[in-house]
Amino acid sequence: MLPTLLGISGTALILYAFSMNQTRRWSTEDLAYDALNAVGSLLLIAYSILLSSIPFLILNGVWAIVSIRDVLSYTRRKR
Repeated sequence: MLPTLLGISGTALILYAFSMNQTRRWSTEDLAYDALNAVGSLLLIAYSILLSSIPFLILNGVWAIVSIRDVLSYTRRKR
């Protein structure tokens, strides 16, 4: 049950951020966009570890790194 909850939650967060961007409510420069992508990809990393899915782990690892980098960059700019 836990893997399924992690997978659905992570996917929902990433898809929500994507839909907000596609409907022009959020830009890729918005903190919310990057934060949801970061949290979603971290949940999907846990999911991929539980499933032993290396390709999915790599994909979400890169996604998390890029998203976290953007969140940190955003917070530095706002100081």
